[in-house]
Amino acid sequence: MKKKKPAVTFSFFENVWEVVMLIPKGRVTSYGAIARYLGTGMSSRMVGWAMNAAHTNKKIPAHRVVNRLGLLTGKHHFETPSTMKKRLEEEGINVKKDQVQDFKARFWDPTKELL
Repeated sequence: MKKKKPAVTFSFFENVWEVVMLIPKGRVTSYGAIARYLGTGMSSRMVGWAMNAAHTNKKIPAHRVVNRLGLLTGKHHFETPSTMKKRLEEEGINVKKDQVQDFKARFWDPTKELL
């Protein structure tokens, strides 16, 4: 008898999206910060995959998630490569050479803000 594969669930992705929905306008967080908040500190790449899957949902502010250095590493998953930068700048975030300026001041840490 052949074993059935377990159904793939998107609960991790949904948890990531719930956190991203809480990032205030004008602030950014990182893939790793979200992973740590969810108790899966080594899964920042999975957070990236969740964000990759979220770019078509306009309700999820995926543009507010950057890498640990403030780089716009997910910019190629938006409508155009400049969309992420444009959305951040519309929220008052200065971006130069695909990097959030004043990153430490703009950084939103869900482990501090949500606990």
